[in-house]
Amino acid sequence: MAKIILTTDVANLGGPGDIVEVKDGYARNYLLPRGYAIPSSKGAEKNVRTIQRAQESRRIRDLDHAREIKATLEGLGAIQLTGKAAAGSKKLFGSVTAAEIVDAIKAQGGPLLDKRVLDLRDHIKTTGKHTVHARLHPDVKVDVRLEVKAVSA
Repeated sequence: MAKIILTTDVANLGGPGDIVEVKDGYARNYLLPRGYAIPSSKGAEKNVRTIQRAQESRRIRDLDHAREIKATLEGLGAIQLTGKAAAGSKKLFGSVTAAEIVDAIKAQGGPLLDKRVLDLRDHIKTTGKHTVHARLHPDVKVDVRLEVKAVSA
């Protein structure tokens, strides 16, 4: 088992600054090369503790800010997007990206979001109404409603 320190949120494992033990191969072949974690050492652990203390003092403000953003997103209603499609077809030529969704939210008067907060597990490849989950904070999640319309190519 390898002891590592996570640098980002990793599903079903933990968040930034968490010290976890995982199998050697998972750490060596997945987490470390992608920059999701760093090897654990006494110096790194001490650094992480100081960073976590600083984050804890900011967490309440971040949580309140995340709730404000959630309220703003819910107040926007359905976000309007357009995608290229053949005439009379509901199927898009490509798929809607997280960056396009973030740009559309901003264009409709919403907050500027990081595209990584959006969870696009299922690619949006058709016109119509869709829902995308956004994780603004570990405790604050919001569903963003989208309405994708076709533009003839």
